[in-house]
Amino acid sequence: MLPAIMFLSLAPWLVLGVPPMWTQPEQVHLSYVGVPGSMVVTWTTLNKTESRVEYGFFGGRLFDMSAKGDATLFVDSGEEKRQMFIHRVTLTELKPAAAYVYHCGSDDGWSDVFSFTALNDSLSFSPRFALYGDLGNENPQSLARLQKETQLGMYDAILHIGNLNDNARIGDEFMRQIESIAAYVPYMTCPGNHEAAYNFSNYRNRFSMPGQTESLWYSWNLGSAHIVSFSTEVYFYLEYGMDLLFKQYEWLKADLEKANKPENRARRPWIITMGHRPMYCSDDDQDDCTKFDSWVRLGRKDIKPPAPGLEELFYRYGVDVELWAHEHTYERLWPVYGDKVRNGSAEQPYVNPKAPVHIISGSAGCRERTDRFNPNPKEWSAFRSTDYGYSRMQVVNSTHLYMEQVSDDQKETFQKLYIPKVPPTASTTLRFVYTSLER
Repeated sequence: MLPAIMFLSLAPWLVLGVPPMWTQPEQVHLSYVGVPGSMVVTWTTLNKTESRVEYGFFGGRLFDMSAKGDATLFVDSGEEKRQMFIHRVTLTELKPAAAYVYHCGSDDGWSDVFSFTALNDSLSFSPRFALYGDLGNENPQSLARLQKETQLGMYDAILHIGNLNDNARIGDEFMRQIESIAAYVPYMTCPGNHEAAYNFSNYRNRFSMPGQTESLWYSWNLGSAHIVSFSTEVYFYLEYGMDLLFKQYEWLKADLEKANKPENRARRPWIITMGHRPMYCSDDDQDDCTKFDSWVRLGRKDIKPPAPGLEELFYRYGVDVELWAHEHTYERLWPVYGDKVRNGSAEQPYVNPKAPVHIISGSAGCRERTDRFNPNPKEWSAFRSTDYGYSRMQVVNSTHLYMEQVSDDQKETFQKLYIPKVPPTASTTLRFVYTSLER
């Protein structure tokens, strides 16, 4: 028998025939829109209600500041035609490197209390990232470790390199799962093939990245790095129109051209890109990256007009590191261009490399499990692992970038890599320890 109190709580619905008000915030996540002193808070409710964030300095008076935003109705294009309201509030005039506490919602329902640290806008800032792709709501092997490390304050931002939500139902579940990460640090994304349904509508509506392209491509600056996010999917889903492919290419060209102006490259010498499908890989699955004439790398000559690829563009404008996922493995490449190794030197291949360094980090865990490698990789493949895991990256300063891989299978870090950009006569020795759970 149901308790009497339950009947009382359901009485208005039963008598009037109207559903309850679903105004409780969920799927809270942060993003950085590239403006120093700002942070965007995004969340979802099932019914329309006010969009408000109350916040204050950590250790100070709780919620003594408030900001309002807007909610937009999103209707999923699937059979259910599920409706939800996406709320966005931009916090401004935040004090760099200051810690804040906040909650979001309205008097109809508030979220849990979360915290974040406003991003430091100094050029000498050494930002720390966790990065990965293909983390799903089923078999999310790296999730628990990432949750703990984020809440320990190990990261300043997360880079999720595609494949994060398929549709409204799966997207809802995934966004609930990552709230314990994404509500604490900016969760920066790019689209993958799993976001393609209904012209990427779930991805376009759920995330709040910089720029005016519905999060499909954008760039932002942090410390001495210029970070560029883009969509590899424009090369594959031409049914949504070829104009996106050419618009993105022209945008990338203009963005990289601007980043390479002497005054800009002097301020931010590191250019880092993130896109879902790699140009190169040694997996045994016949994906685009296993082919010499990769569409992402060399473009599409089978359409009119032909579409240019991205390798020559990134090489021409001196991209330093290219981050990828899609392959459910970890693979580190030697500096490579034109299918040939372009090491800095035989003794120190990653010191002043002559081409971009490619990192594939797509083994955070999803329902498709990990992939297999081709037993005969090409010479540009430096290291490979099928362990579940994710990557860490720190832009240490204007001359040194550090990366390491975390194995969830082995419960340890491995594959520690420095990429120095220094004059030939300078010392490349740097004493540096990444904050790690293995201390």
